[in-house]
Amino acid sequence: MQVHLVDGTFELFRAYYGNPSRVSADGQEVGAARGLVRSLLALLAERDVTHVAVAFDHVIESFRNALYKGYKTGDGLDPVLFAQFGLAENACRALGLVVWPMIEFECDDALATAAARFASQRGVDRVVICSPDKDLAQCVRDTHVVCLDRMRRTTLDELGVHAKFGVAPESIPDWLALVGDNADGYPGVPRWGAKSAATVLAEYSHIEAIPAAAADWRIEVRGADALAANLVAHRDDALLFRKLAILRTDVPLKETLTDVRWRGPDTRALAALAEEWRDTSLVDRASQVAQRSRERGSISAPHSPASPRARSAGRASRRGRSRS
Repeated sequence: MQVHLVDGTFELFRAYYGNPSRVSADGQEVGAARGLVRSLLALLAERDVTHVAVAFDHVIESFRNALYKGYKTGDGLDPVLFAQFGLAENACRALGLVVWPMIEFECDDALATAAARFASQRGVDRVVICSPDKDLAQCVRDTHVVCLDRMRRTTLDELGVHAKFGVAPESIPDWLALVGDNADGYPGVPRWGAKSAATVLAEYSHIEAIPAAAADWRIEVRGADALAANLVAHRDDALLFRKLAILRTDVPLKETLTDVRWRGPDTRALAALAEEWRDTSLVDRASQVAQRSRERGSISAPHSPASPRARSAGRASRRGRSRS
């Protein structure tokens, strides 16, 4: 079996900028959330998609903001988009999917935790992290844990990480620390670029192993003296940036492999949502996808709208939103 772990935050952003506006019956913009639902239905319709969970940044800030004041925040985020995060989470639950709304941690931490957990489970042939986010490349393990860019239809395994970044997955946090990550708000080390970082880390793997003097380097790199001097001068920053880049694998996710198996939509909740969004075709589409999955043997019993898991997820979402 394969386990698909979806970066809901990225998918919602993509849907916001790639789908037309849609206003619900009560006047709320729902175009991005609706686009996300359609995208997930397309995923669920694919053969061999049986176990799926979706993670979201329920709030943009996380524990990393306490570590570095320049780390990304929700400032500048379009409020029309942010208002649809809760809608998207509830819509995913209506589809019958496990949802992880992150508050203290980030969406990527949930995905990294789940990937590490499920990859070791008996019967799991592959874990597919559905996201093009370069941070998640550190989670890749051979061909067993891979990253999937659904928009470009490209899969990144361990050889792919080497080809794209020039380093092994375990060195991705070090590479990001040296190069910087504008999306997350840290600048990297001056004069270090993608190519120089890849060349040096391909030899030394981690920042601590890089000799302080360029004369001691075992590889030739253009501008090595300046690179080495800047790394010495900004070593503490580099190590902090790497700490920011390392994804946590200890997020307290309670769901088991059995829990993330898709059993079809919560038809009652999805019907209510579709009526509110004035798009009843969502119910028909979800029912068709579920029926085809049952015919293939991918899912068994229909999802129960009153299941304890669904009620628990709903309560968790309400508690989380009240803290944001």
